[in-house]
Amino acid sequence: MNKNTKLTYCPEGGQEKDIKLLVEKVLTAEEQAQLTPDSVIESLKDGNRRFVSNDLTARDHTVQIRKATNGQYPKAVILSCLDSRIPVEDVFDKGIGDLFVARVAGNFVNEDILGSMEFGCKVAGSKLILVLGHEHCGAVKAAVDNVKLGNITAMLTKIRPVVEQLSHYEGDKSSSNPEFVHMVCEQNVRKTINDIRQNSPILKEMEDKGEIKIIGGVYDMDTGKVDFL
Repeated sequence: MNKNTKLTYCPEGGQEKDIKLLVEKVLTAEEQAQLTPDSVIESLKDGNRRFVSNDLTARDHTVQIRKATNGQYPKAVILSCLDSRIPVEDVFDKGIGDLFVARVAGNFVNEDILGSMEFGCKVAGSKLILVLGHEHCGAVKAAVDNVKLGNITAMLTKIRPVVEQLSHYEGDKSSSNPEFVHMVCEQNVRKTINDIRQNSPILKEMEDKGEIKIIGGVYDMDTGKVDFL
C-alpha cells in the first residue's frame, strides 16, 4: 500500500475526512540504490514537516517487522542525543527499516559510533549521516557548567572543547543563558561533523565521492521543527 493512498469517511453529523491507509512495505535494496543524499535530505525535511503538523503516516508495524526480517536498507544514519523527548523516527516520520539511529548524550562521536556509521553507510548502503543536536540539551548545559560527576565527567570532555572555543563570547557563559547554550549546541553539532570527517577515512572518502553527505541539524524542543545547518 502507498502512504499517499487515502480513504474518505464521514462521521455521523460531521464533515468528510481523508485518512491515510497503513504503510506495510519496508525499503528494498533496489529502492535504496536509487536514492541520492539530496533526495534523502528532502525526505527527512518532508517528514519533519508532517511531524510538526501532526500528520504522521500510519504504519502497520506488525507487517513491517516481518518484511524487514531478512535485510535492512535504511536511508540514513542519525546521530541523536540520548534525550527521551526526541523520538527520532517520529520526528522525521519514518518507520521500521528507514533509519539507523545512534544515541549518546551530547551527540558526539567515538570509535564505536564511527564504526557504526561506517557499517551503516559503507556496508548497509545509507546515503546520509545527520548529526542531530537539540535545544535545552542537558549534556550541553552540563559541559557549559563543567559538571563533575562520575563517568559523566569523562563524557563531557568530548563537548568542553566547544565551550572553550567560544571563550570570546562576552555574555554570561553559563547554562542559565539560553543564547550561549544555543551557540554551544550548534557548534557542538559542527564539531561532531568535523570529527566524523577527520576520524573516519572511509566516510570522508564516501563524502568526497558524492556517495553520502554528512550534515547537521538542531531540533527545537518547543515546536518539533528541525533546523538544518
